[in-house]
Amino acid sequence: MKRFYDIIVIGAGPAGMAAALAAAEKAPQCSIALIEREEHIGGILKQCIHDGFGLIRFKERLTGPEYAWRYRDMLAQHSNIDIFVSTFVIRIVQQNGGSFELTFTNPQNGIFTLSCTALISATGCRERTDRQVFIHGDRPSGVFTAGQAQAFINLKGYLPGKRFVILGSGDIGLIMARRLTLETAHIGGSVEGVYEVKSEPSGLTRNIVQCLEDYGIPLHLSTTVSALHGAGRLEGVTVTQVDGRMQPVAGTERYIPCDTLILSVGLIPENDILDSLAPKMDTRTKGPQVNQYMETTVPGLFSCGNALHVNDLVDYVSESGSIAGEQAALLCSGTAFEGNTASERAAATEIQPAAQAELCKNPAEIPIYADKTLLYQTPARIAPDGKQAVLYFRSAAQREQAVLTIRAETKTGSKTLFKKTYRSLKPPEMERIIVDTASIPAYTQQLSVSLTDAEPAHQAKEAE
Repeated sequence: MKRFYDIIVIGAGPAGMAAALAAAEKAPQCSIALIEREEHIGGILKQCIHDGFGLIRFKERLTGPEYAWRYRDMLAQHSNIDIFVSTFVIRIVQQNGGSFELTFTNPQNGIFTLSCTALISATGCRERTDRQVFIHGDRPSGVFTAGQAQAFINLKGYLPGKRFVILGSGDIGLIMARRLTLETAHIGGSVEGVYEVKSEPSGLTRNIVQCLEDYGIPLHLSTTVSALHGAGRLEGVTVTQVDGRMQPVAGTERYIPCDTLILSVGLIPENDILDSLAPKMDTRTKGPQVNQYMETTVPGLFSCGNALHVNDLVDYVSESGSIAGEQAALLCSGTAFEGNTASERAAATEIQPAAQAELCKNPAEIPIYADKTLLYQTPARIAPDGKQAVLYFRSAAQREQAVLTIRAETKTGSKTLFKKTYRSLKPPEMERIIVDTASIPAYTQQLSVSLTDAEPAHQAKEAE
């Protein structure tokens, strides 16, 4: 059994598979270990039997299993990738030389250790539970997260109940509202409604239309489940309207009979396994802070996919995995920019000498700060190497005719690097832009990102 790999990828969901594949393609001489705790690779895709995946990556409408199978086939073509399934990480330690030593356990090998030069965390995210949203009342059975209910139906073939209430309008909850309606129609089951504590839905517009409106499932905004009722099994819930401060409105309580409550109340990036390495975390995304190459503040440690920030499209999950995998491969083959100065980064690019001279006057990495008009942006810092960088962001509120502006803040003033007008922005819908780092001026101290309203003249032109 091999004890050393150039790259170890933790998690074989869409991000992990993309990272391993990109690394293998970028550096065929590098050895790669892909670690998965479940029996089969694919992550959450295995239970997502609806279509809509792969429109960007494969230019096709695929189901989740089809998308995962595409990657499985591509991974199988590379002999430098070893896949470990039913394997759990026990411990991660960074050695004095910068390499990583990981301790695992699985049924085949018991407890064993592997070492690597580059480590990619693609551990995905987890669902919030009823304990994390503080629902009062009894503690009966019949309360499931949307992902749990999806696994019961799509993987195990079991119906979790007959009469459902769904709390939260996240995408998985909306998809499950449709799925449960279809699966229980023959036994007289129903989805009584979807209840969202916020004044706006949390899921994508297409899922609101296709999963709720097309099936006549009511969506109740500014309403939450305030109590559970039932001795052994759930018998009903109390729903209550909330005000603008998310406080219950007295007198609006209403009892709804049901035997199952489905929770779709948010996702949290899963990064507990990285605690021993102590990468700097982003308080907004709940994932590690990274540069545009998905490298964290710990040299050689990369983060991608939903472990970095919760995405709404699997294609973007795979994209971040591919970026991390390519950079990890470059690091292991000795051609990455990791640890270099700004002048070395600029000299390694093909940009003009004058532009190289400007980039050389910047630090190796420049921090990016977004104001409160954005829910978040990632990466948190950018290496001014003269190449294009991908940046993802979400608006903090729904906006019409908004302008995103990125400015380079220098000692003497600021320069606009990027500006784009959007007809509409919604927090559930992540946006992706490309920033040309060659345009960053000398002596830039930070990049600032903000949203403003479009000028009236521009709005009138858009209306025409």
